[in-house]
Amino acid sequence: MTTVTKNVKISGVGMHLGLPVNMVIKPSQKPGIFFRRIDLPNSELIPATFDNVCDTMMRSTQIGKKNGASVRTIEHLMAVLFVLGIDSAVIEIDGPEVPFLDGSAFELYRLLEKFVSDKTKMRKIVVKKTVEVKSADLIKTLPFWQRIKAAIFSRRITTDGFVKIAPYDKGLLIDAILDYNNKIIGTQSYSYMFDGSKSSVKDFVDNVAKSRSFGGYAEWEWCKKHGMGLGCNLHNVIAVNARWDATMNKLYYPDEFVRHKIIDAVGDMFTSGGFIYGWLQSYKGSHALNNLVLRKLFSDKSNYEIIEPKGAKK
Repeated sequence: MTTVTKNVKISGVGMHLGLPVNMVIKPSQKPGIFFRRIDLPNSELIPATFDNVCDTMMRSTQIGKKNGASVRTIEHLMAVLFVLGIDSAVIEIDGPEVPFLDGSAFELYRLLEKFVSDKTKMRKIVVKKTVEVKSADLIKTLPFWQRIKAAIFSRRITTDGFVKIAPYDKGLLIDAILDYNNKIIGTQSYSYMFDGSKSSVKDFVDNVAKSRSFGGYAEWEWCKKHGMGLGCNLHNVIAVNARWDATMNKLYYPDEFVRHKIIDAVGDMFTSGGFIYGWLQSYKGSHALNNLVLRKLFSDKSNYEIIEPKGAKK
């Protein structure tokens, strides 16, 4: 196991509620990443695992109990922990959201990179069979009344988005494609491969980590009026104008939008509980699809093989 060498405190505001939140990442001798809500009485450890994801509707991954102890927007932190090789930690947090900071993974990486214990090999999860989920499959996971609501209030249910994970023996390869019918984003693609090497870590830091969350400014204003996105600003979110033909702040990369999808995918894949060796193909992907493909992968033991590192605690 690899953990942190000391307590690492990170403070900021949450993405949606915009409230101050303090988070302390603590060393642990227990395999896995766990959160604990210290602002709630008798709060138990919340495993950061795919089968403990309770919601993905707020453009983020939320773990725990939807109407109880939970933590939202864990994906950027999970991506950083994975890239740093940290697979054991207890994260105490005094609010419902991980600090949003710069809206990317870069600041989190810089705050944590100096406090990593001697690295050991991570649990391998080797994909043996190709597994695919589509946007239409998400509708089937909704309660009946939500399906009816979606049918009534949606002009069209998008069915062409998908996330697929296939065998790949060199590490975690992610190919992401965004396809927006507008000038500023249009069709963008990006590929990233992580194999645990220093070069793949450097590639993440140099070419992916700074990519921020994004959204339309008009949508942003609506969200704020309804108590969402209150922690967003022009520093931590790419804001696109009403015509969707220009951004209201400077981009780090022309294709920063799709690069951010890489961060989300890396973080979501780490909720598998290990280092997935597989080829993730994402077209119009989302946190919901990422979680659904993991649930489908682990629903059949013939789809994967788990290889524990030597000397690992059971």
